[in-house]
Amino acid sequence: QVMEGEPFYHFSHRGTRQRALSRHWGWHTRLTKDPQVLWFEQQTVKRRSKRGSAVVPTDPWFPRQWYMNNDIHPDLNILTAWSRGYTGLGVVLTVLDDGLEKDHPDLAANYDPLASYDFNSNDPDPQPRYDAEDKNWHGTRCAGEVAAVANNGICGAGVAYNAKIGGVRILDGSIMDIMEAQALSLQPQHIHIYSASWGPEDDGRTVDGPGVLATAAFFRGAVHGRGGLGSIFIWASGNGGINYDNCNCDGYTNSIYTVSVGSVLGDGQRPRYSESCAAILTTTYSSRRSSKVQIVTTDLHHCCTDKHSGTSASAPLAAGMVALALEANPALTWRDLQHLIIRASKPAHLQAEDWAENGVGRRVSHYYGYGLLDAGLLVQAAATWARTRPQEKCSVQALQVPRDIGSRLSISADASSCSKSIRSLEHVQVQLSLSYSRRGDLVVALSSPMGTTSTLVTVRPYDTSQEGYKDWIFMSTHFWDENPKGVWTLRLENRGDDQNTGGPKSLTLSHLSPGQLTSFILHLHGTDEDMPARRATASATDECLRRDEQGACEDCGSSLYTHHGSCLSYCPPRYYSQSATPRDSTRVCARCHPSCYTCQGASANNCTSCPSSHTFEDVTHSCHRS
Repeated sequence: QVMEGEPFYHFSHRGTRQRALSRHWGWHTRLTKDPQVLWFEQQTVKRRSKRGSAVVPTDPWFPRQWYMNNDIHPDLNILTAWSRGYTGLGVVLTVLDDGLEKDHPDLAANYDPLASYDFNSNDPDPQPRYDAEDKNWHGTRCAGEVAAVANNGICGAGVAYNAKIGGVRILDGSIMDIMEAQALSLQPQHIHIYSASWGPEDDGRTVDGPGVLATAAFFRGAVHGRGGLGSIFIWASGNGGINYDNCNCDGYTNSIYTVSVGSVLGDGQRPRYSESCAAILTTTYSSRRSSKVQIVTTDLHHCCTDKHSGTSASAPLAAGMVALALEANPALTWRDLQHLIIRASKPAHLQAEDWAENGVGRRVSHYYGYGLLDAGLLVQAAATWARTRPQEKCSVQALQVPRDIGSRLSISADASSCSKSIRSLEHVQVQLSLSYSRRGDLVVALSSPMGTTSTLVTVRPYDTSQEGYKDWIFMSTHFWDENPKGVWTLRLENRGDDQNTGGPKSLTLSHLSPGQLTSFILHLHGTDEDMPARRATASATDECLRRDEQGACEDCGSSLYTHHGSCLSYCPPRYYSQSATPRDSTRVCARCHPSCYTCQGASANNCTSCPSSHTFEDVTHSCHRS
């Protein structure tokens, strides 16, 4: 084999093992004596490692990003996903909000004009409107959570810091159904993920959702977006917890086409503002009580902030993690991603009194869905996921004649006929029409043949509406992967004023007729595949080669790092990688100098980034207290 442009030749022979370090005596002697050979060397396999950017970013505010830098346990496990090479490259997201500061120095390199538009002013520029109050910061903050550039010395790092990010300005002015539909349909073959942290009023009394055009846009995006794989819509569950709101009264978060994201505090407590409902699929962090530092992101006027919070902060973190999953497997459908999100969400330390095990053994909560989303598990499962079989739908008209509700009512629906087309459930919807004099007093729950009970709407004390529900569709994710065969039971109960009735409050009791249920349709969505039988789930594998007497790992092999008795695919902040001994292939995480946040060695002059309280010196590679 001749080296192009060079007078060198590469010969191979079978006389020596490929990795042999010793010379082959015969060939060595023959080449030494040959007058035409000026130089030769037996080639050996050399050990080389890629000098890509380290897993832990060097951005000055990354030490404040507690939800992804190992400061709390568990965090969102973003570093594991990055260590596997997934950073959102090739994925396009847009944030539907009040604009995007596209020239922000921590966003500009990832800004995508094709994923942007201003529907408030009807032009292509999503730049927010600046005023004395600086109130249009929401979209810029959400965008920075997803795609702030890493390792550029500015602010922190986005979850998917190599993804492209766009902004849609839609919330800074009057909003109509057609505008929402246009935003949800923007460049559906270019944009992969749409992130939204808004909806109807979170006042505890509103029942509202997308109009005819926006509803059609959701459906069209799921069917035709991303070349038929389906657009991904990520939605915040809502901030109406303080008003006892329920996100199943929000038609955006309870759509089967959206991934509804809940919130949790750093210590596992439920935030007061966070809404609960059966439509929530997963949860990410939104703030913490033990520190003034909340979610770190970009802010208006090219600034940074660590004060972003609320479910508005939770949804973009989930959108970024979904971007990592799409990089791992671009062929995932919108339904595949929901299956994966469920498998990669864990109850962990999330505190609620309603955790329950469904019919296939998964724990689920109305506050958190299936739990805290884990980016490492998500990309691991995504990389090997086989596409889910087509979606099937089966509807059961469960009510033949109107029924009086009174103080409570139970209705049964036999879905045995649906088991011919659906073996494993996904979304379950209940479409109801009923009259009630004080809608917020009515609790509605659905029980499956496998024994799972999901509360579709809780008491909403501020909802004094006399309009009842008119073909309103509730949705639950709690029956996921269950078999629908058998009898389903819908229960309606008055948990408020015992005198609640179907007539107006101005009538005397003697003239009142009970509240009345006039329609109940059970919509079952799923697939004919036996999904619980799949074993390619996001489960952790034991990659330890040798353990000590206490069970701590001593050897994780040559591809992983040993750290505090566990095997990691990266070394966390304040640690660097090194061989256990000079001749040993075992790699360990060794501690940096106390002044460093990230480093390449143990000394004070091996720092690559600094803690928040220190300043990095480029010349000496050291950190000094600010």
